[in-house]
Amino acid sequence: MEGTTTQYPLRLTGELSTGLSRGLWLIKWLLVIPHIIVLVFLWIAFLVVSIIAFFAILITGRYPRALFDFNVGVLRWSWRVGFYSYSALGTDRYPPFTLGDASDYPARLEVEYPESLSRGLVLVKWWLLALPQYLIVAVFATSTWAASTGSGSRWALGSGGLIGLLVLFAGIMLLFTDRYPKSLYDFVLGLNRWVFRVAAYATLMTDSYPPFRLDMGGDEPPMDGSPNPVPATPAPATL
Repeated sequence: MEGTTTQYPLRLTGELSTGLSRGLWLIKWLLVIPHIIVLVFLWIAFLVVSIIAFFAILITGRYPRALFDFNVGVLRWSWRVGFYSYSALGTDRYPPFTLGDASDYPARLEVEYPESLSRGLVLVKWWLLALPQYLIVAVFATSTWAASTGSGSRWALGSGGLIGLLVLFAGIMLLFTDRYPKSLYDFVLGLNRWVFRVAAYATLMTDSYPPFRLDMGGDEPPMDGSPNPVPATPAPATL
């Protein structure tokens, strides 16, 4: 159907917390140091797992489920830390130390497991097909956490670039007005969603090409692309 919107296999959400501290964001760089230390080792493991997955997909056409779940956990952990700190400043609630889904945390990330993946695409999607996306994402974010795909291509997730600049504006707004503009928050979430979609594609977790589309807001867009469907007008009663 023309105008419909299909959900991408990676689903990223973030609920903006109320009552955000005016000044806590100034020291969150210090508070997240324990997470960053852990994430450094997790992303090294992510690299190793991605290399193994590359050959597994090439030979069998499948991404081993245990390896897939681990890499999803690394992305999920990274998003929670980014949401708390300088990728969004969306909450003051400290992120948990877990690869699993923390259903009660305001930031969540899931990736749909693919039952099969193209053996041919695995050779080209992470460098050739994803190149236009890399150029766009390079404007959105710079390197904070880095990983590599199965054949050595560098990939980065971070909170610099346009995302970092907008989050800095949000922090200044919080500091002086005690308010995080909702429109700014929605835009920041849309940029993050684009970045993580490209990350999932580039690291071989899906064959679905990331859309050139900014899906803004804390929630994923609905399947039909209609966030506020108008109920049908009931037919007049027949006498």
